[in-house]
Amino acid sequence: MSEKRVALVTAGASGIGRAIAECLLADGASVHICDLDEAALAACREELADVTTSCCDVADASQVEGLFADIRQHYDRLDILVNNVGIAGPTAAVEDIAPGDWDRTIAVDLNSAFYVTRLAAPLLKQSRGSIVNMASNAALFGFPLRSAYTAAKWGLIGLTKTWAMELGPDGVNVNALCPGSVSGPRIENVINKDAAERGVSPDEIRHVYQRQSSMRLFVEASDIAETVRFLCSPAGHSISGQAMGIDGHTEGLSNWLD
Repeated sequence: MSEKRVALVTAGASGIGRAIAECLLADGASVHICDLDEAALAACREELADVTTSCCDVADASQVEGLFADIRQHYDRLDILVNNVGIAGPTAAVEDIAPGDWDRTIAVDLNSAFYVTRLAAPLLKQSRGSIVNMASNAALFGFPLRSAYTAAKWGLIGLTKTWAMELGPDGVNVNALCPGSVSGPRIENVINKDAAERGVSPDEIRHVYQRQSSMRLFVEASDIAETVRFLCSPAGHSISGQAMGIDGHTEGLSNWLD
């Protein structure tokens, strides 16, 4: 087998995923990125050395089968899995959430981690590798108006602890990261959508999100990427089953304006 570590990063073509991919590349790994954005994948292939890609909706189990066929075509191993894909889902009171919006959020934010991990696990056992699940500080609190997202992220914590117990005897460590709001286009889109639905300014919503953190900040994608690198390194390999906050210390996620 190749001695070079191989990482799979879902939703790795932009934002947090791309920051993680770049960090693992800098650490000497080969990285396979899957994403739905073909243009962003093309940019990754052009701009990043030692990257391979798949266009894949990991919320579709059959497409995940194709993803792993691509990985087997390029590599003879897998050492790191980062289940990074996620969507914000609906922002609405529980009685106003459409079942289809609920189902899609659970499919993307929770089911995808199962579909990918079930195929990655045999490879990770061989390499005594690492899994990082991208949860959220919403996995540690209630989060008004975000029922679907919160349910999925709490589910990821349960899977993280369960998989740590299942895979630990084979030398695989499994952890979840719980970021707060992360600087970048995604949180700005969430803020703008939230503001439009409430009929207030984006600045008002941004202030609500920032005051949830003791440090009154949005974290950076690079902070998350460096934590992934540590957890997947020899120095972090004895850490498993943990849900780690990267959030400036969240005090609570009440997002009411009063």
